[in-house]
Amino acid sequence: MVTAVNVTQEMDQLYRPYKFEELLEVNYYMQKYWTSCFIIVPIYLLLIFVGKAYMKTQKGFNLQTPLILWSFGLSVFSIVGAVRTWSYMGTLWHVYSPVHTVCFSVFTSTSVMKFWSSIFTFSKIIELGDTAFIILRKRPLIFVHWYHHSTVLIFSSFVLKEQVPAGGWFMTMNFGVHAIMYSYYTLKAAHVTPPKFLPMLITSLQILQMVIGVFVSIMAYILRQEYGCFMTENALFWSAVLYISYFILFANFFHRTYIMPKNKAKGKSQ
Repeated sequence: MVTAVNVTQEMDQLYRPYKFEELLEVNYYMQKYWTSCFIIVPIYLLLIFVGKAYMKTQKGFNLQTPLILWSFGLSVFSIVGAVRTWSYMGTLWHVYSPVHTVCFSVFTSTSVMKFWSSIFTFSKIIELGDTAFIILRKRPLIFVHWYHHSTVLIFSSFVLKEQVPAGGWFMTMNFGVHAIMYSYYTLKAAHVTPPKFLPMLITSLQILQMVIGVFVSIMAYILRQEYGCFMTENALFWSAVLYISYFILFANFFHRTYIMPKNKAKGKSQ
């Protein structure tokens, strides 16, 4: 029987980290201060309220150049993260089994995944800045935006602290979707017309991400009964609750944004 320790050692040999991925202090501090998210999120929500109130009497700022740089930076970060985590999870799947990618906390023990899981969680703090651009530019701030940003930060911090094995897929999927999403935001901010299907594709991928998230959570629960997955009941419960709520909100957004306008247009043409 292959032990988790052996898998960790072998994966470190198969998938060697770059020098910057050996900064394990990042993982130490992110786990040590993971409860900071419970301070950051209320401050974030308070700043939303204060910012919206202030901007009611102000003219919206342009912020085109900062927004281009912001979106471009996050797109590059997400692309690099997606390449590294997807290839790592693919290697683990191919060399061992799908069960290892969901069940056993290998990804929390190797340098590559320790680094990226820590940086991923920290990036959820940085991404709160998305909301500042919306408020300062006086764009509509919808519920799904700030709900998703705040809960993902808390959940990512919790997953990192608990070293939830299925968190490898949660992170990897998010990197992949964000690589496309922030690239789209960069083009939009630069007034470059992207393909018309791209916004719909991004929302569709977000919905698919939520479906897979629920599936992975259920799979981890089933395997927990049979194989003794390293997955706590709290992690199972909250991952299912959050992914289901995200699915409902993003599906509703998709319907209101892409389905309803078409139905109205058909109604008028008839």
